[in-house]
Amino acid sequence: MKKFLNILTVSTLIPLFSCAQYSKSSKIDVGIMVGGSYYIGDLNSKQFQFTKPAGGIVFRYCFNKRAAIRANLLMGSITASDSYSDSQWQRDRNLDFKSSITELSTQFEFNFLNYKIGGNDDQNFSPYIFMGLAGFHFNPQGQTASGQWVALQPLSTEGEGLPGGSLSHQYKLTQVSIPFGVGFKTCFSKNMCFGFEWGMRKTFTDYLDDVSTTYYSPAILTNQIGALSAAMADKRLGKEPTVSDVGTQRGNPGNKDWYSFFGIVLTIRINKSNSCAGALKMGGG
Repeated sequence: MKKFLNILTVSTLIPLFSCAQYSKSSKIDVGIMVGGSYYIGDLNSKQFQFTKPAGGIVFRYCFNKRAAIRANLLMGSITASDSYSDSQWQRDRNLDFKSSITELSTQFEFNFLNYKIGGNDDQNFSPYIFMGLAGFHFNPQGQTASGQWVALQPLSTEGEGLPGGSLSHQYKLTQVSIPFGVGFKTCFSKNMCFGFEWGMRKTFTDYLDDVSTTYYSPAILTNQIGALSAAMADKRLGKEPTVSDVGTQRGNPGNKDWYSFFGIVLTIRINKSNSCAGALKMGGG
């Protein structure tokens, strides 16, 4: 993972180096994105539910009027609670979480129409799509009965790293995702453009919310991790944890978690000779 993140960091900074080296080539633009972020997983299956503020910066290197590569640094948060679910089973399960999300990514962007800042009327707007590769960091927290928020990964709530647990080790808080999405941008001056972007992130973990498989032995959790671990692992309403509950459903391991960044993007070209649109993305995703 560390080697991958080093490679990703270098590839993400390529547009920055391009900016310094080719600032006179009119191919660089920079900007910001302001919007929201949310997640889809075991505690939430609805788009845009539990949306939280998010934002970031974008650097873009334009190859031509149709194609560009960009680097993104986005920050937001995700959260969800069973108490808002339409399912009685979920409301009784009574789990919740929140987590910050920091994402560093590199993405390829394709404009459906010829587009450039300060171009002709038929070249000053375009819908676009994007796809790339990202590294992101998260750290889920859950709320105790007293209202305190505590980090969940060290508690191994599903026995991660313990005998017979859901994983042979605790899940990593730094992971890889695949960003993809759509957007629309338009110029409102010779140097600036405005747009909107929505993107999803396919992850390869089911633990953004610390929920994935089955209930683990509360006795082992208490003995190996502590009483707090057992308490956060099983928060069901009106039910005390028992040995008979071990192995019963807590989450759905068949579906990995997703997160999203979306928002308004505002970009500016680096110099007056720049002929390609720049957009800043935040997110969201």
